[in-house]
Amino acid sequence: MIQGIIIAAVLVGGTGLFIGIFLGIAGKKFAVEIDEKEIAVREELPGNNCGGCGFPGCDGLAKAIASGEAPVNACPVGGAPVAAKIGAILGQDAGEAVHRVAFVKCAGDCEKTTKSYQYTGVEDCTMMQFIPGGGEKACKYGCLGYGSCVKACPFDAIHIVNGIAVVDKEACKACGKCVDACPKHLIELVPYEQKYLVACSSKDKGKAVMNACKVGCIACKKCEKDCPAGAITVTDNIAHIDYEKCTNCGKCKDSCPRLGIIQ
Repeated sequence: MIQGIIIAAVLVGGTGLFIGIFLGIAGKKFAVEIDEKEIAVREELPGNNCGGCGFPGCDGLAKAIASGEAPVNACPVGGAPVAAKIGAILGQDAGEAVHRVAFVKCAGDCEKTTKSYQYTGVEDCTMMQFIPGGGEKACKYGCLGYGSCVKACPFDAIHIVNGIAVVDKEACKACGKCVDACPKHLIELVPYEQKYLVACSSKDKGKAVMNACKVGCIACKKCEKDCPAGAITVTDNIAHIDYEKCTNCGKCKDSCPRLGIIQ
C-alpha cells in the first residue's frame, strides 16, 4: 500500500516537474517582446478609447506612436499637455497642437426655419434619407435635430436645443464622432479660439434660402467685401472663413444682413 502511494506521488511530482520545465522553456521561446516606450506612452493617454485619433483605441494609438506611425500629438482628447509628455518620453518635439472643438454649421432652430410638414416617426437623423424631402424642415441642408450626433458623442458635449444641435465647447474633446455621425455633414472641427463662424451650409440661391430660413446665407458677399484680412470667400452660394487668415475682428458679423455669422 505504502509502496503504491510512493510510486503515485513520484509519478505526479515528475509529471508536474516536466510540465513546469516545458512551460518555462515555451514561455521564453514564444515570449512577446514588450516595448517599454509603448507602455509609457499608453500610461499618458487619457484612456477614453474614443477612436478620434483614427486608431483602435488608446492601445492602438500608443503602439502607433511608439513605432513612429503616428505623431506624438495624435490624441485629440489629451491635446497639448499629453502631447508634451509623450514627446518627452520619445525625445521628440510635440509641435504646436491646435485646440479644436466641434461646430454645427446651422443656426436654423425652430423659430428661424420653415417646416414643409409635421413629421411623426422615428427620431433619428440617419432615417431621414427615407423620408420625403429628407425631413420636415424646408432647408434640405439644415440640422434635422434628431440627435444622431448626441448619441455618438462619448463626452456628452453636444445636445439638441430648440431643434438644432449645439456643442458645449468646454466639454468637447474634438474626437470627431459627431462629425462622422451627421448625415448632412454639418459638423466640422474648428479652432477653439475662433470667435466668428458661418452658421449655415445651404447651397441654395438667395430666394430659396430666405423662404426656408431667417438666418441662412444668401451669398450677398458683403462679408467677403468687408473682411480686411481677405479671410472670407463665397463659394457655391455659401460664405467660408479661412481660419488661418481670420483675425477675429468681427467685421464680417457686423456686415451680415442675415445674422448668419455667429460669435
